Amino acid sequence: MPNQTIKTPCVGLCSTVYGDLVCRGCKRYHHEVIQWNGYNAEEKQAVWLRLEQLLVQVMTSKLQVLDPQRLRQQLEDRKIRFVPHQSPYCWAYQLIARGARVISKLDAYGLALLPEFRERSLADLRDAIDREFFLLSEAHYERYIAPGFLRESFGPPLIATFGS
Repeated sequence: MPNQTIKTPCVGLCSTVYGDLVCRGCKRYHHEVIQWNGYNAEEKQAVWLRLEQLLVQVMTSKLQVLDPQRLRQQLEDRKIRFVPHQSPYCWAYQLIARGARVISKLDAYGLALLPEFRERSLADLRDAIDREFFLLSEAHYERYIAPGFLRESFGPPLIATFGS
């Protein structure tokens, strides 16, 4: 990220206030939402990188970016916010998230759906992408983050000794 203030990934739909461990809006972990303003630039970049990697994983399983320059120009022309240094697959997500109900031909944006998704409406695809992105974030949290919190909360695991 550039040497400027690193913006929050928040999209204004925070579900961590209702007890979710992963925000359904921005897909950050609850502690990242709470502690964001206390993070240094490196910590913020690490969060952004993880979110980008997970989103790209979801997006590449649904579509191809054929012309990143055309996609970028369309986003700029339509004043759709995107992070320029991120993957064009993240840009594609922003386009679909904002324009799913009005876009008729993705090729005009330099995108092509993979064959198995061509019969779906963009609104349905947008919802499926968002759901998969959330589930992937949740799985990542449960696999890599939650065990650490458990160790910190409860100390080392108890080892049963038989016959003592």
